[in-house]
Amino acid sequence: MTDEAGYFLEVTDIKQYRICPRVVFYRYCLPRVRPITGKMALGIERHREEIGREERRSLRTYGLTSGERQFDILLRSARYRLVGMLDLIIITENECIPVEYKLSERMPGSHVKAQLAAYALLLTEQLQKPIRRGFSYLLPLRKAVEIPLGQRLLNDVERSIEQIHQLIAHETMPAAPKQQAICVNCEFRRFCNDVL
Repeated sequence: MTDEAGYFLEVTDIKQYRICPRVVFYRYCLPRVRPITGKMALGIERHREEIGREERRSLRTYGLTSGERQFDILLRSARYRLVGMLDLIIITENECIPVEYKLSERMPGSHVKAQLAAYALLLTEQLQKPIRRGFSYLLPLRKAVEIPLGQRLLNDVERSIEQIHQLIAHETMPAAPKQQAICVNCEFRRFCNDVL
């Protein structure tokens, strides 16, 4: 991967690619058509509110007795041509732990795990501390769900990053997702005439 392409993927693209790769295609190959949904705006608002609560919350939520919290950390990698804004990182003596806030009551799926793994790749490159796990903090439930970040998942995310770069370079329209129920609330629904 070289910087000649002139763009960086966002970590959220890794998550989105797992849900529906067409969204990533539309975002980069047709960049002027992205609508913002009400759910997206609500998620941004709830994230801001959560920082104040997080500062008062004990680290016991994450099974820790001590650590330093840093919010809204901008991470960037020329190697992966990837950038992202991590909601929270907890730094202890022995590890760094990425935390992503989610406006969801569902247990984290493979897309959320991939997003945390992408942050782990960026953190490892920047901080050079071990990252063995992360957390998805489910805002409505006020619950932290631990997610192991093993080498298999990290390797899988590296492959996804390369696949996305290839998709964009060749402007290849991906197939529609197999689970088309997700298409009902998609901001790009009107562009997929072969779905629904």
